[in-house]
Amino acid sequence: MGLTVAVTGPTGEIGISAVTALDRDPVVERIIGMARRPFDPAGQGWTKTEYRQGDITERGDVDDLVADADVVVHLAFIIMGTREESARVNLAGTRNVFEATVAAQRPRRLVYTSSVAAYGYHSDNPSPITEDVPPRGSPEHYYSEQKAACEAALKETVAGSDLEVYVLRPCIVAGPKAPALADAMPWNQLPGPIKRVTQLLPLPKPLLPDPGVPMQLVHHDDVASAIALAVTTDAPPGAYNLAGDGVVSISDVATELGARPVRVPQFAATAASGLMARIPFLPSSLEWLHASRTSVVMDTGKAKTQLGWEPKYTAAETLSELGRSR
Repeated sequence: MGLTVAVTGPTGEIGISAVTALDRDPVVERIIGMARRPFDPAGQGWTKTEYRQGDITERGDVDDLVADADVVVHLAFIIMGTREESARVNLAGTRNVFEATVAAQRPRRLVYTSSVAAYGYHSDNPSPITEDVPPRGSPEHYYSEQKAACEAALKETVAGSDLEVYVLRPCIVAGPKAPALADAMPWNQLPGPIKRVTQLLPLPKPLLPDPGVPMQLVHHDDVASAIALAVTTDAPPGAYNLAGDGVVSISDVATELGARPVRVPQFAATAASGLMARIPFLPSSLEWLHASRTSVVMDTGKAKTQLGWEPKYTAAETLSELGRSR
């Protein structure tokens, strides 16, 4: 008998690629994808996948999902949202998944997609960051803070259990099916009518400051392959950093996504980040600017040597794929 895999967030930026990889894996016999809104597995070419309606914030829905699973893959997470909404889904919902998986009789493995953001944007982080660096998060950046909090909750919840836990920490995920990086650019945040007008007029390209901080990117298909490995592998449980080979600059991002880069001193980005941290009621979307203040380049050697993961796309190729899809 093959594995039955339960997946939360099967239609998200990572979810579609992850379920596709699992659906093609001969070790996997059945996939149960839980989402709030209906989706058609056949429309994605999935033959082993079934839709289960549910919400991770509802413990009963999660209990029903994991009861039939050998492996639970938790992908559901809000990336762009208010602190309040994201706390409800990202913190309370994620704890539901962890606790339900531990409480269920059948699951023997849990795969959780965390993030490089869990490490936090701290000036004393080593470079590159390895998996033994503690995930401290950054309180001024809600996503970073919540990713670190989820990892702490996971450690607390599984303590004393026999559950095999694989924590994947990808850098920024991008590609044709993961446009969040492009969508987060300020000129793409304009209301629809205004955005369309600016695209028609011969206006100069918007400016994007580059403080010289290197960025890692990873293609959604490469994250998907790591998830499939974590589901089926006999590699040791634990945390694994995921990033495409090489780095790109914010200038590269600007050029590829239709902006004009402007180099600024790194101390200016650090000062701007410090100023924003003191502004009350700062819109949650602007908190992402904190990520540009310091390098968070990760070492991916553990994923390659122990998990057997090999990314097909470099950071530059991933960015190019994203740019071509816009």
